[in-house]
Amino acid sequence: MKKIGWSNALKRMRYLLLISAASVTCSAVAKPDPVAALHEKYKSLGEQLRQNQFKRPLVLDSTETSDRARGDIYVVLEYPFEVVKAGLNNPDHWCDVMILHINTKYCHAMVAPSGTSLRVNIGKKTQGELVDAERVDFNYSVTTTLPTYFEIMLHAKEGPLGTSDYLIQMEAVAIPKAKTFLHLTYSYTSNLAGRLALQTYLKTIGKGKVGFTVVGQQVDGQPDYVGGVRGLMERNTMRYYLAIDAFLGATSVAPALQLEKRLQDWFTSVERYQRQLHEVDREPYLEMKRAEYVRQQTVY
Repeated sequence: MKKIGWSNALKRMRYLLLISAASVTCSAVAKPDPVAALHEKYKSLGEQLRQNQFKRPLVLDSTETSDRARGDIYVVLEYPFEVVKAGLNNPDHWCDVMILHINTKYCHAMVAPSGTSLRVNIGKKTQGELVDAERVDFNYSVTTTLPTYFEIMLHAKEGPLGTSDYLIQMEAVAIPKAKTFLHLTYSYTSNLAGRLALQTYLKTIGKGKVGFTVVGQQVDGQPDYVGGVRGLMERNTMRYYLAIDAFLGATSVAPALQLEKRLQDWFTSVERYQRQLHEVDREPYLEMKRAEYVRQQTVY
């Protein structure tokens, strides 16, 4: 009896071990592969990347819930993956990107044993003192880095004007013909005070501003673009993408010329979408950003 009982116990143990091993294997298989997922997204967007209103291989999407807004851009970059990775896998370079956005007044990367962070100040579309701009502290992390794929996340617990869980996330993968497919996400959560402030903005200064998604047709036959919070998200997501593109485009020139090329290229790109993105003329923008860049190099 004892031998039979011991034999049954061994059989049961082997069975449990097999079940456990199978569960581990299934979990490993079920874990999403970011490289495959982004390649699949690239394939699924093929026609939209070829034919769209942007006159470039770009797809923009936005969503809005009761307390969270999000913008996503998928785009084919005319740069090899190695160039994109070398340029954007660096917190200092992200400050060179961020400062191009018209609302970014300051950015400084800080590396500490506890991690890397970006101190960013966000303010008005005109020149002003740094103390008048809202400070946002982003945790900077390279969440994944592989030979043909990488992902970077900028996350802040608190954002400007009653926002929280402030996120700028970027992933990129190598694709054929020495190009790169990039996915950029920009999102945040708003509390009640933040939502009220945003509604006030949208009814006053932001009245009439629109995004890129076509939601209908006006009586004169012109497209009717999305407005409100989604329109705001689409405009800012596009501005961040254009900053990334301008930064990468300037890496091909001498270091002493890169700042001016980034500024000029960003403004030129923005003006292609005047209905959505025009805020100031070229010279005021350039004057403001040159001054802010100097401040960025001298104030810590």
